[in-house]
Amino acid sequence: MIQKPADTAQPIEKVMAERWSGRAYDPTVMVTLEEITALCEAARWSPSCFGDEPWRYLVCDKNTDESAWKKVLSALVPGNQEWAKNAPVLIVTASVPNFSQNDKPNRWSGYDTGAASISLCLQATAMGLMSHQMGGFDDKVLRESFNIPADIHIWSVIAIGHQAALDNLTEEQLERELSPRKRRPVEQAFFMNKWS
Repeated sequence: MIQKPADTAQPIEKVMAERWSGRAYDPTVMVTLEEITALCEAARWSPSCFGDEPWRYLVCDKNTDESAWKKVLSALVPGNQEWAKNAPVLIVTASVPNFSQNDKPNRWSGYDTGAASISLCLQATAMGLMSHQMGGFDDKVLRESFNIPADIHIWSVIAIGHQAALDNLTEEQLERELSPRKRRPVEQAFFMNKWS
């Protein structure tokens, strides 16, 4: 299997270094209900402003409801559909816009939902699963397909599954999976004591 640990200036926790957004999923290996529940629990226990938990996840498992899974797949842009068709689980990531306690706008709902989503993805890595968050989807198609209210913010779709064996990959897939991971240098995004 492909491993692409992050090249860091200082060592970081293994699960964080090993998390990456692969595209080569094995369509023959399903994700179990127990694994899906563990992913949901990881997201559920994330921090949120006032403990309000604004995130909402629509989990579509090809193994248990192929019709729902196909609805999510059809909402993805063609480039994402090309590889996500092999991921057995597609998760729509959304959030409610207002606090539950007072119905006032929660300007941190996106931030909190992002924290929950990365917790879900790190849990996937810890369990030997791959995850890939996508912004390339048609919001309108998802809303219509699942009757998602207009005030709910849809942030991403997350593909979850098992990595495909190297000999199952096309030449193009293999090239994409083996390409090096890149990030800008630390000093370009993290500033010490003054804004640079």
